[in-house]
Amino acid sequence: MNPTDVTIDAATRQDWRTRLLLRRLERLQSGTLELLLPDGGRACFRGAVDGPSARVKLHSSRLVSRLVTGGALGLAEGYMAGEWDSPELAVALELLHRNEASLRPAVPALAWTGKMLGRLRHRLRANSRRGARRNIAYHYDLGNSFYARWLDETWTYSAALFAYPEQPLAEAQRAKYQRLLDRLAPRPGEHILEIGCGWGGFACYAAAHADVRVTGLTLSEEQLAFARKQAEAAGLSDRIAFVLRDYRDVTQRFDHIVSIEMYEAVGEAYWPDYFAAIRAALKPGGRAALQAITIDEAGFELYRRRADFIQRYIFPGGMLASPSVFGACAARAGLDERERAFFGGDYARTLARWDHRVTAEREAIVAERGETFYRMWRYYLAYCTAGFSSGHIDLMQIVFEQPGAGE
Repeated sequence: MNPTDVTIDAATRQDWRTRLLLRRLERLQSGTLELLLPDGGRACFRGAVDGPSARVKLHSSRLVSRLVTGGALGLAEGYMAGEWDSPELAVALELLHRNEASLRPAVPALAWTGKMLGRLRHRLRANSRRGARRNIAYHYDLGNSFYARWLDETWTYSAALFAYPEQPLAEAQRAKYQRLLDRLAPRPGEHILEIGCGWGGFACYAAAHADVRVTGLTLSEEQLAFARKQAEAAGLSDRIAFVLRDYRDVTQRFDHIVSIEMYEAVGEAYWPDYFAAIRAALKPGGRAALQAITIDEAGFELYRRRADFIQRYIFPGGMLASPSVFGACAARAGLDERERAFFGGDYARTLARWDHRVTAEREAIVAERGETFYRMWRYYLAYCTAGFSSGHIDLMQIVFEQPGAGE
């Protein structure tokens, strides 16, 4: 491979941390990075392979110390602390992700210690029944007023499916709901269980458009109260029941099951329980339609050995499976797979819409929660966008069937 094309202002080599960073970036293999330095200097790195082009403004060389001790997590924490910026944050993160293998240093003792502490912290946030309620509250009970600032009118906090790029977000969310319903093909009056009902968007859509009954499970007090009010306002309370209940505590059987981006919060140790609960709750011949974020097969083993930014700051106790691991877990539980399809590009587009709304609400969010929280949330959205754009993560809709129809 050809060496990286590097242009560096001479004055930028004076600070040892800056020199360390520049030497590492000289290993960039894909795309182009323009780095604006705290002293006013500029460095440009162009890899031999085409890729994203990004500009990063380094406000403080303290970021380098974070990178040495924390790696990718240090990069996130440096952004939260205001030590660097980029006019197109998601593009910058995609560029860095595509070059992760070449830029990653040999793990020094301090970084190894940090990774071990991160793994330990992640394990202490395991999703036992008590832990699951705590972890869900950490994320979803931030307050409905916060989510109202950037979710669309359907109050849907999962990927939409777009028929065309400019399609209104609410319309694309309803298209996602309809596709899941189409996979189930429920008959009027049948009973659907939704594991992880959020603010009630799918349940209300299904009850209104498919003439079915829906029981929605949540562990969030904030979501529960809102979902019940939404169903009542839509005149659907007679067909929808929202309950505060763990999926492991379901004893009733249902005609079909839907679970939209919920398994991600379950945790790897509890995946067998999750799929066993789905099988136990499905009537013979019933179908389960799941929408799930997956991680690429090649990166799964490395990912599962270290706690990342999402697990540390956004979804404590969470974990992604690769498509093959996801399917194998379901098969071991006795579920028959019927189909799967992937929509990673739609998630990247959904995240871009959310980020646009969050950015527009910056002043209000900072006033309520502070600058660090605002930067953390923007990093979260950009981090996910970069993952979908690079193919590191993907969005899967997958359908399972309970064996034994007619028994």
